[in-house]
Amino acid sequence: MTGAGRHTIVVDLGYGDAGKGTVVDLLCADGPVGAVIRFNGGAQAAHNVVAPDGRHHTFAQFGSGTLHGVPTHLSRFMVVDPLALAAEAEQLNALGVPDPFGLLTVDAQALLSTPWHVAANRLRELGRGAGRHGSCGMGVGETTAYALCHPDAPRAGDTLDPARLRHRLAAVRDRLTDELGELGGPPLDEVVSVFRAFGSIVSVVDGPSTLRRLLETGRCVFEGAQGVLLDEWFGWHPYTTWSTTTFDNAETLLAQAGHEALRLGVVRTYTTRHGAGPLVTEDASLTAALPERHNGTGRWQGAFRVGHFDAVAHRYAVEVAGGVDALAVTHLDVPDRVPELAICPAYTLAGPSGSTLDRLLPGRRGDLAYQERLTALLGRARPARLDRPAHWASAIGALLDAPVLIESYGPSLTDKRVLGGALAA
Repeated sequence: MTGAGRHTIVVDLGYGDAGKGTVVDLLCADGPVGAVIRFNGGAQAAHNVVAPDGRHHTFAQFGSGTLHGVPTHLSRFMVVDPLALAAEAEQLNALGVPDPFGLLTVDAQALLSTPWHVAANRLRELGRGAGRHGSCGMGVGETTAYALCHPDAPRAGDTLDPARLRHRLAAVRDRLTDELGELGGPPLDEVVSVFRAFGSIVSVVDGPSTLRRLLETGRCVFEGAQGVLLDEWFGWHPYTTWSTTTFDNAETLLAQAGHEALRLGVVRTYTTRHGAGPLVTEDASLTAALPERHNGTGRWQGAFRVGHFDAVAHRYAVEVAGGVDALAVTHLDVPDRVPELAICPAYTLAGPSGSTLDRLLPGRRGDLAYQERLTALLGRARPARLDRPAHWASAIGALLDAPVLIESYGPSLTDKRVLGGALAA
């Protein structure tokens, strides 16, 4: 293997929103980075970056190093939404990025999300009523599910073949309409036109050769989306995403090119999640004390919920992700402002035994029945106790059995501390 230690994979060890974007921004500022490579999810990502000069952008499909001029490669594991991508490019241009699309390459095999996928996603979630799973409403899961059933699902490379593109887009519209009824959305001709424009503006490339070139040319940062506790196979089913949120996709891409990377896990000093699903350490007083401008209640995601640092759940995330080499701990400014904030090292389970649990046993990949049982178990769990550490970063590192490489005390890269020297290899 070559390149060991040169590249970095950034993964959230919670339910998302831990600060992957701000960590990637720091990595891209600390020495030259050849590219940010996105390896899961799609336009539902919301990675907030605040530059030292006050510019703010919520990155969705572009990599979070874009404000530094670092190119983005969207790998074959991404679900690409051309309409959302165009809107994001306009926002970046307004922030002073002169040619966002010039910084972008897209693997020809990446799936394309359409307005009909988005509409179907929302209809299904509405149909669940009080049993909603939680969704960003962006059609990412719907696009993935459609592709599993239909080998002719539209991909980025289809935008270079007008006839094939039209045929495949019409098939999406017609099949989903037949299943769910009228979906609305723009006319087929309009969608075809926009997607063809995407293919003419963006560099749609052969993924393996492009990735190999990027990895050989310079240090790369692999930017994950969502969090391990939402993983399609290891999250609390059914409150999960249709995406592999561990290091797996990134390491598949790296291995195919003969490279390795540092595995960097990101956690906050407190545990949060959007919408439905278990959050054992949830505390309404913390939710009230820690509102977030960019993480409010969403129509599709639901409410933003806050709890004490859940060491049990985050240890589980580390285990199912295959371990981490280092941690980035964010929101370290919060404990001083919120004296009641604490760490939960173990659960107590409701029931006759009242047993205590400090480890969640991982199941087998693909065993969703087991994941449902874990979800039910978490519904009975409560914090066994809450501890207030003297030094938060070192306490979290000890609980997760990994060294802390980055401490973050605020939104900008100037609010970060890198421990043990420079990040660049």
